[in-house]
Amino acid sequence: MKSNGNANPQLNIVADENIPGLETWFGNLGAITRIPGRTMSQTQLKDADVLLVRSVTEVNQSLLEGTPVRFVGSCTIGTDHLDTAWLEAQGIAWSAAPGCNANSVVEYVFCALAALNVDWRGRSFGIVGCGNVGGLLQKKLHALQVPCKVYDPWLTENPDSSDLKSVLQQDIVCLHAPLVKDGPHPSLHMIDTAALAAIRPGTVLISAGRGAVIDNAALLERLRGKPDITTVLDVWENEPDIRTDLLAKVDLGSPHIAGYSHDGKLAGTRMIRDALNRVLGWPEVAQPGTDAKTKLPVVSEQSGFAAIRELLLNIYDPREDDRRLRDAAAGEQPMVRSFDLLRKHYPQRLELSHFKVQAPGLDDAARKQLAILGLN
Repeated sequence: MKSNGNANPQLNIVADENIPGLETWFGNLGAITRIPGRTMSQTQLKDADVLLVRSVTEVNQSLLEGTPVRFVGSCTIGTDHLDTAWLEAQGIAWSAAPGCNANSVVEYVFCALAALNVDWRGRSFGIVGCGNVGGLLQKKLHALQVPCKVYDPWLTENPDSSDLKSVLQQDIVCLHAPLVKDGPHPSLHMIDTAALAAIRPGTVLISAGRGAVIDNAALLERLRGKPDITTVLDVWENEPDIRTDLLAKVDLGSPHIAGYSHDGKLAGTRMIRDALNRVLGWPEVAQPGTDAKTKLPVVSEQSGFAAIRELLLNIYDPREDDRRLRDAAAGEQPMVRSFDLLRKHYPQRLELSHFKVQAPGLDDAARKQLAILGLN
């Protein structure tokens, strides 16, 4: 990477076309080339100093060997798509954006429950994986005074820690574990036939971490033979070539967009610019005014959970994502293409903090609950 003393380095930056805010955060550093992340190739990186990706790009020796890339930034929370050991062995700096879209995923969970008309008040939650996303969900549940149990073998000091079977027997089970394929605690197919058998009838199962944490074939067999649980899948095995027969059996499906709020994506871009600044020895850059929170009115004349449900769905209704995904599955294009097109053209989704409630029928308890979720 070329630098002239205190002057900005002139970098060649290659980036996934779906990363927002690139010009805002990286435009002063040099030329930006946008390309599809799923089909990124070594040839496209022959002049690149910096590579910016999302989770759909496998970054490894096959992609980078022989290229001038010296920094890889993934504007997402996970790292299972990065061969970090190889990058470090080659002296290539890298960073992900842990926690950037955690709030977006947590809001997806509550909006999915609203779409299913499931009142989480008075229910118990089980959380599998308690990192940035699971930890934030746990924090909000504590504030809402909703009981929860947590399974995360890496965080045994968590006050809500329990064994996996106990966690899977809660009323609402949320999967937020990263994909780990080896080591002492692999998560690949952690939710297998035996684990699925431990889930009680009437349970709501929400998967919004990594698709292969659930054995999708085993889940399909469970839903075919014993369709007594409610299932929400945002992540799938073999994305983008997902099983449409499994989609037909779940109650809500979406194309890996739980963390796709506009706020979360911009936060990921900003965090990677900060990481690059650290590599260059520069201070963090100031957040531009374009990230300022708007206050859009959202209205309900109802009371209690009916009002909470209506307000949430007026802001973000996951049933629209479900409809678009099912329409794509029934269309003429192969799912392997349609899935990525849904992600590429995903409508802008603002988080709850952008909205201000107008609901005269709400009591103080419901107002407090909405405030905990992020609404003003």
